Amino acid sequence: MYEPAVVISNYNKNVSVYDTIDAISNAGFKNAFIEWYNKDWDVSQEEQLKYARKKGLNIIFAHLGYQNINDIWIEQETNIVERYKNDIKICHENNIPMVVMHITSKSEAPMYNETGLKRIKEICDYAKSLNIKVAFENTKIKGYQEYIIENINNKNVGICFDSGHYHAHFKDEFDFNKFKNRIFAVHLHDNDQSDDQHLLPFDGTIDWNKTIKKLKDNNYNGPITLEIHYHRDYVNMDINEFYKKGYKIALKIKELFENKET
Repeated sequence: MYEPAVVISNYNKNVSVYDTIDAISNAGFKNAFIEWYNKDWDVSQEEQLKYARKKGLNIIFAHLGYQNINDIWIEQETNIVERYKNDIKICHENNIPMVVMHITSKSEAPMYNETGLKRIKEICDYAKSLNIKVAFENTKIKGYQEYIIENINNKNVGICFDSGHYHAHFKDEFDFNKFKNRIFAVHLHDNDQSDDQHLLPFDGTIDWNKTIKKLKDNNYNGPITLEIHYHRDYVNMDINEFYKKGYKIALKIKELFENKET
């Protein structure tokens, strides 16, 4: 409960993903999540998974890609359901217990509807058959998580709370109570509210005491998962120092969760 975790980021600057995994392990992290985006990266997601496990990292979930995700809400034919089912099958085969999914992309998307809901139910039912949890992430548009949670009666379905999107895109307006006991995962990172900057927590303007209290009140008790990138001014420090700082911050957030006064 509340163990530190971090993303294996493919968006770090001036370093390889192997350097990233080494630094994560050296910093003390035992848990990580992998970006299962099916992109043509220099090091494939399969090789990243293999190397992360070689370094002793426990993969707590896979963040699935979101290419053309808005198509899930349109009437015309799409292969998106089979694409996600295939990714979930691969995660099952690799003993990854949960996937995180976006349900919209960009600032505009088709309105949520029965067509999309039917497709999402098919994906979630398939995941349940493999005992894989599905957590839908808040991105840039409100209402979609609520629609799914209200209309899918599946205990394997919940949400991933992203603090950066909550602050920059939702302006801290989020009805946590609608997701009580359904917050399966978190992406914790910071920004100055102007954009989704993926800063270390406490380097932006998020009210962390308030945010952690909301998560606690709604019974989140999973890993303290940082979605941070080694970029911007952080490249002025060594990557190992960056992740060591991240680990210390995760422990600080853990203290907030465990503090009865928070």
